[in-house]
Amino acid sequence: MKVLLSGYHNPRFPTITEYIEEAIVELGHRLVSFDNRRYLLPGRIRRRIPLLERADLRRLNGRLLRLARDCRPDLFVETGGHRILPATVEGLRGMGVTTLLWTIDPPADFEPVLRAAPHYDHVVCGGTEALPLLERGGVCGACWLPFGCAPRHHHPVTLGDDDRSRFGTRVAFVGSYYPNRAEVLTPLAGLGLAVWGPGWDRLPADHPLRPRVRGLHLTPPEWAKIYAASEIVVIAHFQDGHTPCRQASPKVYETLACGAFAMVDNQPDVFSLFEEGRHLARFEGPDDLAGKVRFYLDRPEDRARIAAAGRETVIAKHTYRHRVAALLEMLGHRAGPSPAGA
Repeated sequence: MKVLLSGYHNPRFPTITEYIEEAIVELGHRLVSFDNRRYLLPGRIRRRIPLLERADLRRLNGRLLRLARDCRPDLFVETGGHRILPATVEGLRGMGVTTLLWTIDPPADFEPVLRAAPHYDHVVCGGTEALPLLERGGVCGACWLPFGCAPRHHHPVTLGDDDRSRFGTRVAFVGSYYPNRAEVLTPLAGLGLAVWGPGWDRLPADHPLRPRVRGLHLTPPEWAKIYAASEIVVIAHFQDGHTPCRQASPKVYETLACGAFAMVDNQPDVFSLFEEGRHLARFEGPDDLAGKVRFYLDRPEDRARIAAAGRETVIAKHTYRHRVAALLEMLGHRAGPSPAGA
């Protein structure tokens, strides 16, 4: 089967788009890639001049349709859904292409997705928070397809002395700055916390977390070294008080696959897939987090047992290969290529 996958290709390092692409190829299917953020004009211009933004968006969609006419895919998969227009989806269906939308981000800006979603043949969601929104928008039959890990990229690593010196810490947080994350992490400032990720330099100079910020921009191989050099990895999901977010972020699967002991906020999707105290630890709020960090810092054997079980489970059940295979099975396709002559 030939799959046309539309997603964002980060120029600095692989992300979910590349992981899904690799899984499609590993399962024996032919892949055609489309970058759904490859605009002609820079974002700073498009944001200032809506007319130019609309024109560039139409140009982007025109390129996708031309690519589909040239390569004649059997299946089109759009990850995200914000930039592919309803008319484009209908154009693909008119070519006889099966179309599928896989929503990705928490629905902070969901209107473009809701406009396009009814035009797809199938809709799946990275987080269950999107399901009731889609149903209210007239999309029936959408289902949950979580994220995963890519074992080629997410695995335990061996550290040298320089790595331990640079990344070693008792408690680590890797992720972008959000106010809710700063609130959750502040009680850990005196517990050996180190923070890595973009945006944390916006903290005031006198904020307790400011001295705990160790780096702003890192790559996935560096994330793996942080996980290996830390006793506890904290994962706190995006929350802004009004955008629903129930999903298990890719960071959950990636951290477990790297063999780290993960302590995760009380996200419903996470704990429908993983057991608290068996695969990872759960916390509810800053005070609970600080107490559980103290508890587990004193119990290295428990951390090692839980981390090993978490890695075993995520590799056995929650890779992107599992996700793509489940997606193709849902569509009635085999996970591998068709036999010769079929």
